[in-house]
Amino acid sequence: MDEIKVVVAHSERATLRAGDVFLKVDADQARIDVEAEAMSLAPVPTPEVLWRKPPVLAIASVPGTVLGRLGEPSTASSAAWAAAGAVIRQLHEAPLPPWPGRRRRGPDELAAELDGECELLVTNGVLPADLVTRNRQVAEAALRPWTPVFTHGDLQIEHVFVDGDEVTGIIDWSEAGRGNALFDLATLTLGHEEHLDDVIAGYGTDVDLDVIRAWWSLRSLLGVRWLVEHGFDPFAPGCEVDVLRSRL
Repeated sequence: MDEIKVVVAHSERATLRAGDVFLKVDADQARIDVEAEAMSLAPVPTPEVLWRKPPVLAIASVPGTVLGRLGEPSTASSAAWAAAGAVIRQLHEAPLPPWPGRRRRGPDELAAELDGECELLVTNGVLPADLVTRNRQVAEAALRPWTPVFTHGDLQIEHVFVDGDEVTGIIDWSEAGRGNALFDLATLTLGHEEHLDDVIAGYGTDVDLDVIRAWWSLRSLLGVRWLVEHGFDPFAPGCEVDVLRSRL
């Protein structure tokens, strides 16, 4: 080990890398508890938990490389994207975890949060009104009842690792729980619409693509202000604001 690397850090949590060990420090003990239990229950490749001493969770690195990064072209093969879809299907077919998801729990609660966030985006001058209005219309298709499944809850592209055409691990399970299957699929493919067909082919069942696109708009609308406030750049090429602009 030559150095300690800060992987991500903001006011809520931080992740450090020390050689082949990742140290996750979280102010919310419940998130650490969920992450450890979710990895023990999920029937998919996950990192090994080395030890846990609140507020720190130590996990081993997983082999391979990330499936891609938001804002950058993915170099992973179509087969790797399809493999990710197949692994997600395995997770969604697993028995439900014994705790509710930390994400929004129903369409009414989600709609109220979305409407409030859209108002703040416009009144604070974060995004133009026409962009927000159009994407709020697109997002409406996601505001419908769903049957809960075992979801990752934050299945960003950088949380899926592959080696060749195989998935070697899925990391960052702190938002796991009972949730919406299409939210997971939309989160994975956010900003990478060109790989949606590959993921769905691997997932292996009929999926309403309009609802996936609705979740792209919905997640982006809900995420922009949080990202700005925590030091991230949703205006970078290919990221959340570009996802919203693509709906115009």
